[in-house]
Amino acid sequence: MRRASVVCAAAALLASATPAVSAHAEPTNPPVAEAWQQSTSARLRADGSLSDVVALSSTDVWAVGQQEIWDVWQNRGVITRWDGASWSHVPIRNDATGAGHLRSVAAAGPGQMWTVGDGHDGQPYIAKGDAGGFDRVTVDDLRGGDWLGGVTAAQGKVVAVGSRDGKPLVLSGDGASWSLTPMKTKGVLYGVSVSAKGDGWTVGDTGSKPLIMRLSGGTWRSVRVPSIPGGYLRDVYVDSPKRVLAVGGVYRGPDDIAPLVLAWNGRRWSQVRVPDADAHLYGVTGDGKGRFWISGSDPSRPSEAFLMRYEHGKGKIIRGGPVAEGGTLRLQSVTAVPGSSGVWAVGHVVDQADRYTDVVKRFGGPTDR
Repeated sequence: MRRASVVCAAAALLASATPAVSAHAEPTNPPVAEAWQQSTSARLRADGSLSDVVALSSTDVWAVGQQEIWDVWQNRGVITRWDGASWSHVPIRNDATGAGHLRSVAAAGPGQMWTVGDGHDGQPYIAKGDAGGFDRVTVDDLRGGDWLGGVTAAQGKVVAVGSRDGKPLVLSGDGASWSLTPMKTKGVLYGVSVSAKGDGWTVGDTGSKPLIMRLSGGTWRSVRVPSIPGGYLRDVYVDSPKRVLAVGGVYRGPDDIAPLVLAWNGRRWSQVRVPDADAHLYGVTGDGKGRFWISGSDPSRPSEAFLMRYEHGKGKIIRGGPVAEGGTLRLQSVTAVPGSSGVWAVGHVVDQADRYTDVVKRFGGPTDR
């Protein structure tokens, strides 16, 4: 919204340095004013929160989460879809008990959606579906006590990550057959990203420092990361083989967390400076052209929407107006909308009585709606 003065100054400088042109000449690639769009909700039941979001287009956006989060008996996972006009809940057809907390959603392609989380039967939860409904998928390699936190999909392949017995768990498959990769190191994985070309990364922590694993030659292996005691990573996005970003935080003390961003340049991981030293970072996405978006919250300005745009080695904080009646706004996940400059972020608002309300925020140009 502050680009108008920059554009005017640039126009004055150009006029003084170049010959006069026709008054009717059309401008070349005029800048697009980016701004926050009106906040919306997927209209979940009381105490609802959205955990993850993915966009196939501006008229095909998916989000997952949970509602009635404080009620052990009524708590249910939720799958919801934006069709360009409204949000609608998508049912799970073959499971009368319903899912518990659904943490992550991914698209293998149009009509091939995947989500993971918890089941009410004590088992990890995987479901596949489309706008007509989802079906729970049985994976023989999974067992009670396994925990799933993230899922990604590309070219018909699906990768889900989490933990088993205090060690990282990676599950790969195509919906018909699955393989579980055993890990020897201690830790848990939260986020995963695989590109169409097969570049794959997953992130988490060991309990005392960040953990990053790479898919190379069909095998997942731990890679060296900067020494950051107390560090953890919650999400990762592969933009290209030489551009990958991972986000999380560093525990500095009780209720004291510093933001953490690590960047991969094709050779090594390095820590990136974050403009806001108090921000809590949750999700990351990219446009495939070197621009990344990070979602989160700022404890010092809790009622404002928080995004960070990262490109050319620098981060810029973008804040939205405060939510009505105060409260704490946390944007848990963010997705870039293909074919546009817009991004969608989802999460929740927590009021003074600890009641949760789901929230959907959009940022971009006037056509990115």
